[in-house]
Amino acid sequence: MSGVDNKGLEGGWFTFPPSRPVRLIPPIVLAYIGDAIYEVAVRQYLISLPNLRPHHLHRTATNLVSAKAQSRILSFLDPMLTEEERDIVRQGRNAKSGSLPKNADVLEYRHATAFECLVGYLYYVEHHDRLRELIGQAIEYMVNPAE
Repeated sequence: MSGVDNKGLEGGWFTFPPSRPVRLIPPIVLAYIGDAIYEVAVRQYLISLPNLRPHHLHRTATNLVSAKAQSRILSFLDPMLTEEERDIVRQGRNAKSGSLPKNADVLEYRHATAFECLVGYLYYVEHHDRLRELIGQAIEYMVNPAE
Protein backbone atom coordinates (compact mmCIF):
# COMPACT_ATOMS: atom_id res chain seq x y z
CA MET A 1 0.00 0.00 0.00
CA SER A 2 2.25 2.75 -1.15
CA GLY A 3 1.19 6.23 -0.22
CA VAL A 4 -0.58 5.15 2.98
CA ASP A 5 0.34 7.15 6.07
CA ASN A 6 1.25 4.67 8.83
CA LYS A 7 1.61 7.30 11.55
CA GLY A 8 -0.47 6.43 14.58
CA LEU A 9 -0.36 2.69 14.00
CA GLU A 10 2.00 2.10 16.92
CA GLY A 11 0.91 -0.96 18.87
CA GLY A 12 -1.34 -2.49 16.25
CA TRP A 13 -2.83 -2.54 12.78
CA PHE A 14 -5.24 0.33 13.36
CA THR A 15 -5.16 3.73 15.04
CA PHE A 16 -6.85 2.52 18.23
CA PRO A 17 -4.10 2.15 20.83
CA PRO A 18 -4.87 0.24 24.02
CA SER A 19 -6.35 2.35 26.82
CA ARG A 20 -3.48 1.47 29.17
CA PRO A 21 0.07 0.11 29.10
CA VAL A 22 0.21 -3.47 27.84
CA ARG A 23 1.41 -4.87 31.18
CA LEU A 24 -1.74 -3.42 32.80
CA ILE A 25 -4.16 -5.02 30.33
CA PRO A 26 -5.88 -8.04 31.94
CA PRO A 27 -4.80 -11.39 30.48
CA ILE A 28 -8.36 -12.18 29.38
CA VAL A 29 -8.40 -8.95 27.36
CA LEU A 30 -5.05 -9.85 25.75
CA ALA A 31 -6.56 -13.26 24.94
CA TYR A 32 -9.57 -11.50 23.40
CA ILE A 33 -7.42 -9.63 20.87
CA GLY A 34 -5.02 -12.60 20.55
CA ASP A 35 -7.89 -14.84 19.47
CA ALA A 36 -8.73 -12.43 16.65
CA ILE A 37 -5.10 -12.00 15.57
CA TYR A 38 -4.54 -15.77 15.45
CA GLU A 39 -7.81 -16.26 13.55
CA VAL A 40 -6.71 -13.73 10.90
CA ALA A 41 -3.31 -15.42 10.61
CA VAL A 42 -4.94 -18.82 10.10
CA ARG A 43 -7.36 -17.46 7.53
CA GLN A 44 -4.57 -15.71 5.64
CA TYR A 45 -2.56 -18.96 5.67
CA LEU A 46 -5.54 -20.94 4.34
CA ILE A 47 -6.21 -18.42 1.57
CA SER A 48 -2.58 -18.84 0.49
CA LEU A 49 -3.34 -22.49 -0.33
CA PRO A 50 -4.86 -23.66 -3.62
CA ASN A 51 -8.12 -25.11 -2.21
CA LEU A 52 -10.41 -22.12 -1.60
CA ARG A 53 -13.77 -23.86 -1.22
CA PRO A 54 -15.59 -22.14 1.68
CA HIS A 55 -16.55 -25.37 3.45
CA HIS A 56 -12.96 -26.62 3.30
CA LEU A 57 -11.64 -23.27 4.54
CA HIS A 58 -14.04 -23.27 7.48
CA ARG A 59 -13.39 -26.88 8.45
CA THR A 60 -9.61 -26.47 8.27
CA ALA A 61 -9.67 -23.17 10.16
CA THR A 62 -11.77 -24.73 12.91
CA ASN A 63 -9.18 -27.49 13.30
CA LEU A 64 -6.42 -24.90 13.71
CA VAL A 65 -8.17 -22.46 16.04
CA SER A 66 -10.01 -24.82 18.39
CA ALA A 67 -9.12 -24.83 22.08
CA LYS A 68 -7.76 -28.36 21.68
CA ALA A 69 -5.48 -27.24 18.82
CA GLN A 70 -4.30 -24.14 20.67
CA SER A 71 -3.55 -26.23 23.76
CA ARG A 72 -1.40 -28.57 21.63
CA ILE A 73 0.30 -25.57 20.01
CA LEU A 74 1.20 -24.09 23.37
CA SER A 75 2.78 -27.38 24.49
CA PHE A 76 4.78 -27.48 21.26
CA LEU A 77 5.93 -23.87 21.52
CA ASP A 78 6.77 -23.92 25.24
CA PRO A 79 10.46 -24.90 24.83
CA MET A 80 10.94 -22.00 22.40
CA LEU A 81 9.46 -19.31 24.65
CA THR A 82 11.48 -16.70 26.50
CA GLU A 83 11.04 -16.18 30.24
CA GLU A 84 8.99 -13.05 29.54
CA GLU A 85 6.71 -15.00 27.19
CA ARG A 86 6.34 -17.82 29.71
CA ASP A 87 5.31 -15.26 32.32
CA ILE A 88 2.58 -13.97 29.99
CA VAL A 89 1.48 -17.56 29.28
CA ARG A 90 1.28 -18.28 33.02
CA GLN A 91 -0.86 -15.20 33.58
CA GLY A 92 -3.16 -16.19 30.72
CA ARG A 93 -3.44 -19.76 31.96
CA ASN A 94 -4.34 -18.62 35.48
CA ALA A 95 -6.84 -15.96 34.42
CA LYS A 96 -10.47 -16.55 35.25
CA SER A 97 -12.60 -16.13 32.15
CA GLY A 98 -16.01 -16.30 33.79
CA SER A 99 -17.32 -18.77 31.19
CA LEU A 100 -17.19 -22.50 30.79
CA PRO A 101 -15.72 -24.10 27.66
CA LYS A 102 -18.22 -25.65 25.24
CA ASN A 103 -16.04 -27.97 23.18
CA ALA A 104 -12.96 -28.51 25.33
CA ASP A 105 -12.06 -29.59 28.83
CA VAL A 106 -11.10 -26.92 31.35
CA LEU A 107 -7.34 -27.58 31.06
CA GLU A 108 -7.39 -27.29 27.26
CA TYR A 109 -9.43 -24.12 27.54
CA ARG A 110 -6.96 -22.56 30.00
CA HIS A 111 -4.01 -23.44 27.76
CA ALA A 112 -5.83 -22.05 24.72
CA THR A 113 -6.50 -18.83 26.65
CA ALA A 114 -2.80 -18.72 27.59
CA PHE A 115 -1.79 -19.08 23.92
CA GLU A 116 -4.22 -16.33 22.87
CA CYS A 117 -2.93 -14.12 25.69
CA LEU A 118 0.62 -14.54 24.38
CA VAL A 119 -0.49 -13.65 20.85
CA GLY A 120 -2.30 -10.56 22.11
CA TYR A 121 0.68 -9.51 24.20
CA LEU A 122 3.16 -9.88 21.31
CA TYR A 123 0.79 -7.93 19.09
CA TYR A 124 0.51 -4.99 21.48
CA VAL A 125 4.20 -4.81 22.41
CA GLU A 126 4.90 -4.74 18.67
CA HIS A 127 7.00 -7.89 18.57
CA HIS A 128 5.50 -8.59 15.17
CA ASP A 129 8.45 -10.62 13.87
CA ARG A 130 8.28 -12.86 16.93
CA LEU A 131 4.51 -13.11 16.56
CA ARG A 132 4.86 -14.18 12.92
CA GLU A 133 7.60 -16.66 13.88
CA LEU A 134 5.56 -18.37 16.61
CA ILE A 135 2.32 -18.42 14.63
CA GLY A 136 4.18 -19.75 11.59
CA GLN A 137 5.70 -22.54 13.66
CA ALA A 138 2.32 -23.25 15.24
CA ILE A 139 0.58 -23.61 11.89
CA GLU A 140 3.42 -25.70 10.48
CA TYR A 141 3.24 -27.98 13.51
CA MET A 142 -0.50 -28.44 13.22
CA VAL A 143 -0.41 -29.00 9.46
CA ASN A 144 2.61 -31.36 9.56
CA PRO A 145 2.73 -32.68 13.15
CA ALA A 146 5.04 -35.64 12.47
CA GLU A 147 7.79 -33.60 10.79
